[in-house]
This record gives sequence, structure tokens and C-alpha cells, in this order.
Amino acid sequence: MKIRFILFFAVFTAGFTYAQKMPISYDFGEKYDDRYKYSNLVSISEDGTGGTVLVRSYYTGMILKPKGYFIEHYNKDLELISEYNYKLKGPDLIEGFLKNGQLYLLFLDYNWETLSYDYIVHRSPISNFNFTEEKLLSIQSDQVQQPYDRNYYNRNFSSGFTTTALFNDDKSAFIISTHFKKGKINKHNIYLFNASLNKIFEQDFSNEIEDKNYAFENIVVSPNMERVYIIGKAYFKKKRFTALERKFQYELIMLSKQGAITQNFDGPGKFSEALKPILRNGNLICVGFYADRKDNRYNGLGYFKLDPVTLEIQIRKYNPFSNQFMSDKFGTEDAEQVKNLVFKNVSFTQDDEILFNAEEYFVTSSVQANSSGGRLRVERFHHNDIVSAKLNLKGEMLWARNINKSEVTQGDGAYASYCSYTKNDNTYFFISSSAENPQLLNNDRVIFKQGMSRNRNVFVIQLDKHGKMSYEKIIDDKEARLPLMVSKPLMDFNDNAVLFYAKRGTKKQLVNVSIN
Repeated sequence: MKIRFILFFAVFTAGFTYAQKMPISYDFGEKYDDRYKYSNLVSISEDGTGGTVLVRSYYTGMILKPKGYFIEHYNKDLELISEYNYKLKGPDLIEGFLKNGQLYLLFLDYNWETLSYDYIVHRSPISNFNFTEEKLLSIQSDQVQQPYDRNYYNRNFSSGFTTTALFNDDKSAFIISTHFKKGKINKHNIYLFNASLNKIFEQDFSNEIEDKNYAFENIVVSPNMERVYIIGKAYFKKKRFTALERKFQYELIMLSKQGAITQNFDGPGKFSEALKPILRNGNLICVGFYADRKDNRYNGLGYFKLDPVTLEIQIRKYNPFSNQFMSDKFGTEDAEQVKNLVFKNVSFTQDDEILFNAEEYFVTSSVQANSSGGRLRVERFHHNDIVSAKLNLKGEMLWARNINKSEVTQGDGAYASYCSYTKNDNTYFFISSSAENPQLLNNDRVIFKQGMSRNRNVFVIQLDKHGKMSYEKIIDDKEARLPLMVSKPLMDFNDNAVLFYAKRGTKKQLVNVSIN
């Protein structure tokens, strides 16, 4: 049965005291047994009637190998109403989404009969699972080691074939980018599809890659789907660089049936990073970070307003990090470096002011001895500080805050990082930590660390409309016996709620958090 908790409390102290009450309530769904101990959540969607559909890839065997996809359907009361085991091995799942009662799973697979990479969609109604297949694209190529190549810092364009698929925020449309290179052949095509799998248009982008290779990161699509705007890194082919110098520039590409237009943002002594394209009330805006030199440090936030048809830049604004921000992060206003920031999400206040959120993210690796005496390369994924900023309609920064956080994982990143929700000009950040309290740093600063216990608390950090920070432990680890996947929520903007999947081993449940 569902257990409901409502929070009325005073906040604990950690060097200073907060007296604010967070307007938060939460519901625990029933705990259910689960047959697959090892799995990853790959998709969570609303079913159209208040319920939820989740898709997990699962692994079994003495040496864990992917064996298929487990699908769970819950009703609006967080009750599990059906499960389905889709036993499918081989193709790589790119994305899953739900539209009009149909579950779509987009895969990339290598076809040995045709010697091609195929994008294939497996589709089924959620009322009675019965998957059918539909091929969207087929690109002739030799098999390569890592065809689907998307990360934040390094891209390999020498393998012969690379491809990326990017969805817009509501998953009503997506692009597929394919880049094939062999000998004198150098072909780059971009395709736009709607959620019903209809191809809206395709563009030959080959002329644009004579001097640059493109690694796309974010898209936004016009309401009538006549235009798609793509942000990406354009890596220069023929320029020489120093060891620490960045080898790319950020560009915005507009595609339509009439062709492609590109716009770059770098100016004298200003180099853009981690940009996000936004369409708002007919305006095209890009917001992100910038640096004063061609290296990996950041100096502030950049704001660009563009003509949505010509991409001409109408407003260009650079906002250096404030003293408050530097003090938040380093305990001093002096010159330690800000770097490795990755865009997370953007939202708008009631007055159309922009709330921009990012995270300090990077990867480290080391070589360790394994049980058989061999050497094993281990990668660690670091999800550290949260960066949040507020910009007005002119692109001027009203405030920027840094929330100190330290997390590292070698496996499933769903339990690390954070998610955020904005309501009434307040932004709420949800994080999970085994620590009972944040750790006090110097100058009344605190840091949220992941802790050592297997049980986890859920904290909410609030930034109000003035950037004033407060925090609260809203769910104790004695209540939430299963850890929440805080970085993979389902946002319910109609009911101002955030739905989390909680799982450990062979137990699972849903937790619904409402912002009242």
C-alpha cells in the first residue's frame, strides 16, 4: 500500500541555522520484489493517464552480460499493474519514449548481411505488449569499435563511422546524425523525425565538414517542425594547437528544407562553452559559459539572442562570475579555476527570467590489478558542484551560486548527480547522500558528500528568487530503505511533482515528491 508523509519541520544546523519550512510532501509506493538484481534504468515516461512506464536493461550470468529489457507499468497510485520481459540481445539501445499509448525503443545495430549500421525502432502498445520492428535508416559501413560516440570532451572522427541521435526536451522530435568517411568519401547527413517516426526532412551536411568535424550536443525544434536548431562543437581539422588549447568552437546550426545555416559565438578574447539553444515566445536564445582564453577554464556565463530565421546575433552578453559565486565555490574571491561544467537544464520564471543549471563533471581513470594478476583500466565518473544562475530578459546575470557537492561512481550514475525543479521562482535541487548532514567548510560553507553507508538520505537545496540558499533533509534513510535514482526522474509539471524510481538488489518502489 502507499504510505504518505508530509513534512513540517525546523531545519538542522551545520554551522548556521535555517528556519524555513520546505513546501515538500512525498508518497512511498509499495515495495515490490524484482527478479533482476543487476540493471540500469534507461527510460521513464508518463503513460497519459497519470501512470508511469519504466524500461530497464538487465544483466545476468556468471560474467554479467545484457540479456534484454524489463518493462514496468505503474498506475497513478504508484501500484505496479504489469511487467513485461522483452528478451532482446545485440542492438544498442539509444533511447526509449512513450507517445499515444505506444512504447518506442530506438536501437542502433550492425547488420552483417548488408554490412550496414541500422537505426531500428521496436514499438508496442503498453496495454498489450507485442513489439514490431521498423527500420528508420541504414548506412553502409565497415564495423567500427565505437559508432555511437557522444561525450563531453573527446570525440573520435577517425574510426570511419560515427553517429548521434538527439531528442528535444519533450521527445516530440529527434535528429539522427551520421558521418561516414572512407578514402575520398566524406559524407555527413542529418535527419529530422517526429515522435511518430515520420521523417520531416534530411540534409546533406557534407559541405560543412571540409575544415571541421561536428559533435552535436543539444537541439531545439520549432513548434511547426520546419526548423531544427542544433548546438555542437566544431572541431578544426587543419589548425595547430598547443597541448592545453581547445581545438573546437561552439556553433549553432539551423536546418530546414531550404538548407543549413551556421553561426559561431566566439569573439575577440571570448570562447563559448556548454551552450544550450532555447525557443521562448518566438525568440531564439543560447545560454552557457565562456572563457577568456582558449583553454578549459571558465570565466562566466554567456547569453546570445539570435534572429530565428537568419541566426544573426541581436544581443551578445558576457557575465563574469560574481564574487559571491567564487566565494561559494572556493571560500575566496581569488583566482582558482572554474572548469568541467556541463549543462543540465534551463527553466523560466513567471517573468520569463532564465534559470540556468549545470554541474561540474569529469572522468578520471587508473590502472589496477585484478584478481587474476592482470591489469585493469578503471574509469571513475565525478559529479561535483552544482552551478545555478539567473539571467534577466536582456541577458544580464542577476545572480550565480555554487552548491558544493562531491560524488564519484564507477557504475550506474542514476544514483549520483541531481535533478532540479522550479516553481514560483524557487528552484529545488534533489540530491542523494549517505551522510547525515553536509560537511562544514570554512567561511560557513557546506559541502554535500555521498558518504559511505549503503542507505541514503534525500536532501533538497532551495534557491529563492534572490539566490538565497537553504537546505533540508526531506527523506531519512530509515524511511527510504531503497536508494532513489535522483538523476533520472519523471517531471510532472501539471501537478508540480517529481517521481523517482528506487531500487536495490531485488527490491523496488516508486517515490513521488510534490512541491506544494
